[in-house]
Amino acid sequence: MLYLTKDLFPVFVPLGVVGFYRYLWFLIKLLAYFFYRPMMPRANPTYRAEYDVTIIVPTIDAGEEFKEAAHSWLVNNPKEIIIITETKMKDALQELANSVDPTRIRVLTVPKANKRLQMVEGIRNTTSEIIVFADDDAIWGPRCLEYILACFEDPNMGGVGTSQTVKSVGRFQTVWEVLAGFRLTIRNIEIAASTHIDGGVCCLSGRTAAYRTCILQDPRFQYEFTHDFWLGKYPLNSGDDKFLTRWMVYHGWNTYVQICQEAELLSTFKNNWRFVKQVLRWTRNTWRSDFRSLFMERVIWKRHPYVAFTMVDKIFNPITLLSGPISVIVMAVDGKFHLPLWDIIISYLVWLMMTRIIKLLPHLFKRPQDIIWVPAFLIFGYYFAIMKVYALFTLHEVGWGTRAAAAAAADTAYEEKQQPLRPQAQQRQALAVAKARTSTGYPSSSYPENDQDLDVYEYDQDDELAQYFAQQDALASERANNPYGHYYDQSIDQYGRGVGTSASGGAHRTGYL
Repeated sequence: MLYLTKDLFPVFVPLGVVGFYRYLWFLIKLLAYFFYRPMMPRANPTYRAEYDVTIIVPTIDAGEEFKEAAHSWLVNNPKEIIIITETKMKDALQELANSVDPTRIRVLTVPKANKRLQMVEGIRNTTSEIIVFADDDAIWGPRCLEYILACFEDPNMGGVGTSQTVKSVGRFQTVWEVLAGFRLTIRNIEIAASTHIDGGVCCLSGRTAAYRTCILQDPRFQYEFTHDFWLGKYPLNSGDDKFLTRWMVYHGWNTYVQICQEAELLSTFKNNWRFVKQVLRWTRNTWRSDFRSLFMERVIWKRHPYVAFTMVDKIFNPITLLSGPISVIVMAVDGKFHLPLWDIIISYLVWLMMTRIIKLLPHLFKRPQDIIWVPAFLIFGYYFAIMKVYALFTLHEVGWGTRAAAAAAADTAYEEKQQPLRPQAQQRQALAVAKARTSTGYPSSSYPENDQDLDVYEYDQDDELAQYFAQQDALASERANNPYGHYYDQSIDQYGRGVGTSASGGAHRTGYL
């Protein structure tokens, strides 16, 4: 490469420095990955799956793949599985659940498809100590829960994630599934490295992640989780896993990711061009969440400086990635190299291929047949850099992209939010919010300045949403008398387990920090 660039050596020195930094950074992550160790289960664990774990599965279109996933969850012997869907899908989901295990799988509903509302509905119906969120196609190994629960031996542990790999939809993986596998391999390395270096993680993936129930049944969490707006006016439905991770960091809870074969899950990805839409949605969620972590909440700079630096690095990644090929192409077209154009192009492509193969070696050791798709990964990498820039300027797009129904529901919800409340609803909601603030002891600054809860409206009595919101109002009134909800009728010991109030009246640690 030095021979190729000797005519314009001063021009390529900055690019060489950038390249050196990129690969030094990758080497640091690789070394941390090799030194990383998962937490091992105890012989006598504090938490047992059959007593302490509820699996919550928000879904709108679960199919036959759900059966395989559900059977894998049941092998781990959880206390209960709760499926939450929209009302019109209940019969189909109930039939699907009954075909697997009608005794340990419950089906609950919300009026409209909204993942965050579905998750909260599951949280409110949970009586176990640990909640595990799972996608309806996430397939676990037989010891997955055992390894997840091992992390909660730490009384300060709030959330736990897992490693992931791709499950082929068909007999063979398509190029899109191979690209997803490449990305997951790199992600597993990155989150293992960050966990080892400073104990932080950029995101506990929503495909499977576990949390203490006492954290999620906090009324303040549920309020902010379901009232999450970008720039104050775009309602966020996706990005729930990013929100949960930030909540753990901001409120002083630890996180951990189990990167090992026992805790590895299989998950399906789009096996066609729609995979690109998935990636675009994830990229927008990453931009929004990273901006909030770095510049609004800012706690991550102190708690997890390495993770904060990786977030900053991702911001400039499109520039550093595109600067090399753009410079080479411009110089080659202008004829400023002493070698023929084809020599320049071939030499540069060989260099890029070699460096990408080195990055993907951990994946290629497991699936050597995927080496034929390295050129596709190279092309996709540059396309992804351009996509990141596009995503940055379209953060107001909050739809799912791959789920037309959910996106339409989000748009409808936003339109409804702009409609003024009727006087009865205004009076009812003002009272509910005032009671919630007073009873929980939170400062007014913890809530939006406007006392109106934008999720409460006055509908016709026959409307499903009217009944749903009426139930939520009743729940809010109940919390006014008991600010800790049904879960907080008891104290929480140092491990987050429910116990009776001590005789001495001593206060135990609760879900609030």
